[in-house]
Amino acid sequence: MSAVLEVLPFHDNKVKLKDGQVHLMANLIHPSELYINLRDESLVITYRLYFNEPDLEKEETLSDKQKAILNCIYLRHYNGYIRERRLQGLIPTSEYWVIPFTTQLLGEYVYELLEGIDRHVNEQNIDLYQEFILENPNYWQKTASRMISYWNEYYRKRFLMLKQYLGYEIVQRIKKRKHNV
Repeated sequence: MSAVLEVLPFHDNKVKLKDGQVHLMANLIHPSELYINLRDESLVITYRLYFNEPDLEKEETLSDKQKAILNCIYLRHYNGYIRERRLQGLIPTSEYWVIPFTTQLLGEYVYELLEGIDRHVNEQNIDLYQEFILENPNYWQKTASRMISYWNEYYRKRFLMLKQYLGYEIVQRIKKRKHNV
């Protein structure tokens, strides 16, 4: 984990935001946090982070597991394009500790993230998702409710019926899975 922390640019508080301008950020990590359980351990995940991506050369020195950790961290980035790109790097990953980070994306408004999650919720990983939702029922309910709210707000015209929305399909697939945990 220390190798991952070493490549994060905590020292650079000049961040290019959605408006295209570079801003000085007093706090690169949003104070809101998500609390979940992970096989009887408590995990706290920041809601959003604002620091820039690490230098690619430094990132390339990391092991595959360290890169997966880094990708999970950047799934909390404020920029949806960065979240989407980092999710692509996690699709082949089948580690239980990745599931809370990918599950959180189900309750966000960026549709393209759902397409990546759809590929991650596969035969290799679906039992891990099932285990996670059973371990975190309140968190899961809140995430599923947020997914429905975002469908209603942003995607209802495109997908007239909730059951046509990819987020709903993924949630149903996970809920209906007969788990082997």
